[in-house]
Amino acid sequence: MALLGAFSALASCAVSRDGPSKAEIFEGSVQRAGDAHIILVTKRVSRAANRPEALGFSHALRSGALLGGDTIRPGDTIRLNVYENVPEGLLAPAGANNAIVEELQVDDAGFIFVPYAGRIRAAGQTPDALRRILTRSLDEQTPDPQVVVSRAQGDGATVSVSGGVNAQGVYPITRASNRLSAMIATAGGIGIPLETAQVLVTRSGRQDSAWLQDIYSHPGLDIALRGGDRILVRQDQRAFSVLGATGSTNRMTFDTRELSAIDALAMVGGLDPLRADPTGVFIFRDEVPEVATEILGIGQFATDVRFVYVLDLTAPTGMFNARDFKVRDGDTIFVTEAPAVLWARQIASLTGTITAAGAVRRAGRPE
Repeated sequence: MALLGAFSALASCAVSRDGPSKAEIFEGSVQRAGDAHIILVTKRVSRAANRPEALGFSHALRSGALLGGDTIRPGDTIRLNVYENVPEGLLAPAGANNAIVEELQVDDAGFIFVPYAGRIRAAGQTPDALRRILTRSLDEQTPDPQVVVSRAQGDGATVSVSGGVNAQGVYPITRASNRLSAMIATAGGIGIPLETAQVLVTRSGRQDSAWLQDIYSHPGLDIALRGGDRILVRQDQRAFSVLGATGSTNRMTFDTRELSAIDALAMVGGLDPLRADPTGVFIFRDEVPEVATEILGIGQFATDVRFVYVLDLTAPTGMFNARDFKVRDGDTIFVTEAPAVLWARQIASLTGTITAAGAVRRAGRPE
């Protein structure tokens, strides 16, 4: 009776485990009334699934013309030195033949006001071009004026640099720092690993990003800066989860730009040698329509499709397939338990139930 009761208890109670069995995952296939496509990883599948994740600046950012380092902009400060060829000039104080006009700030509309010359548009001009404009304007008031113009950068031509740089701050755009890589160097360079460093640039409410390595490797990504740009240097934010019969279960961030399934498992200590089923390594992913169409070879998908990729590490090419298959942001890797492990746990549960039943029977016997 105790044995019968133990079997009855075992049949009615689920044995604790890390997650679904391999058979239960296959039951979720679209071929078995489920909603996921279960795909065995092969060389062809890896080639289709390993599309590089798009990351790069838009055409609008890349096509911007380089700003001159000496172009005057709103917010800049102008300093004038006017030499007059007469004993008593319009601007010069008594006994002097030159006048210094300091701290003429260019207003938001791009203008400055100069005595006897009036309101002059300075924004967009170089100091030399502004000198010629002022010379012509003052020539009508005083004979043969000589004008010297210098510019001090203001807040109209600055960018902010923050995140993983060594000297965060607001920096002016100069002739030496009018490109993205030069501005990052001006901010002290990066303080995070180069391989996984991303650069986000926000301009006019739009944000684009690129790998910092690519900016150094491809000159077309070293964009020209504009006043008001916001530059954020950050560590790669992509992550994946590992569950099941592995050395540890965790949510991991990418430590390289490309991460294979083998490397992802190694990051959590590999498969648990006492529990894992090497034929049942599953990668759950919402696959993009283009990849889903190419792998399945049927129809056209409008939205992401649920895929479960299967890795059999015991197959002749299993380890190569796991090495070639790339993990993507948001993936969930699940390693199933070996059938013998589940059976052993059921036996242990049964043994414990029988032992408990025997103890109850012995306790109920009269002395």
